[in-house]
Amino acid sequence: MPTPAPSLPAELSPETLPTLLRLLRGAVSSRRPEHDLVRLLVRLTGGFAEIRASWGDVVAGAGAATGEVQELKLVHAGRNVGQLRLDLPFQWANLAPVAVEYALLARLQSAAAGAARRRVGERTLDALLEGRESQSVLGEEAFAVAMAAFVGRPGRGAGARAAHAHALDVLAGAGEGFFNERGLGGLCTVRGEQAVWLWPTQDLPAEAQDLFTALRESSGQALRLGVSTRQHDVAAAFAEAGQAASKVVGDGLEVFTRPEALHSLLQSPALDELRQQVRAELATLNDDGRTEATLIAFLTHSGTLEELAARQRIHANTLRYRLQAAERAVKGPLNSPATISRLYLALVPS
Repeated sequence: MPTPAPSLPAELSPETLPTLLRLLRGAVSSRRPEHDLVRLLVRLTGGFAEIRASWGDVVAGAGAATGEVQELKLVHAGRNVGQLRLDLPFQWANLAPVAVEYALLARLQSAAAGAARRRVGERTLDALLEGRESQSVLGEEAFAVAMAAFVGRPGRGAGARAAHAHALDVLAGAGEGFFNERGLGGLCTVRGEQAVWLWPTQDLPAEAQDLFTALRESSGQALRLGVSTRQHDVAAAFAEAGQAASKVVGDGLEVFTRPEALHSLLQSPALDELRQQVRAELATLNDDGRTEATLIAFLTHSGTLEELAARQRIHANTLRYRLQAAERAVKGPLNSPATISRLYLALVPS
């Protein structure tokens, strides 16, 4: 015999629905929307409710689970923003879909408030990094800087660049939420194609690893994360984080240990001039950057040309034609170590 579908509690009649919705709206409009929402759900049902961040941290919880806990994803614009966990009495089971929608709204409300706070922090961190703000605002406590970038390069169209910028902003917000939920606070900003965080560190190795996990879980994308040592100098911490990030191959985390021998070269004005020169040479091909993109792929590929062509989804002859065009443009053969070194320094992100 099939189990009958749960019915709404008797006290939840059409006449009381407006009151319920008003209470739910009030909870998610409060200063602590997740906390107030789960407490309201438990007060109404006598069950258990918990909201978690996308990387698994418990953001708010109330009640005690006595049975099987439902785990319901909170998804916005195709992105996982958290999870609602519920254990409701049988007669309240139909409330779950409504609770999910309000839990999602609560997470978005918190994110919006966090974004407003982050704008203030961005101005402070940017001023610190540019030397326009005294480090005295950070107090005496040691801090660390982390720098993250997505492994994949942004597309060339305006829409792709806008999507990449939005993803970086979301990544910065996820890191800020990670630190705030641990009581570490700190500052964050986006600089170029990197998200940057500065926070008062207590257990740097654990914080770095947990931050990387949180960012990966939140974004769902491969990324390179570099983290400085414990520092009292913002410029030094920023440089260390950059050096650490430059050592990451593919998707991964690197905590700074010692200076990279090539770092001074990679940061010199001469390298900027080389980049501009090589890109100007390739721009003479007038092919909307196709040869440059193929050349970058070639410089970072360790297999055969046939394998590279398959990865690029082009014919092997097309690949060879573009590489030959690149040789003509830069006036050097690609089997020359000098040419390869020049192009690698100019085109491959450090």
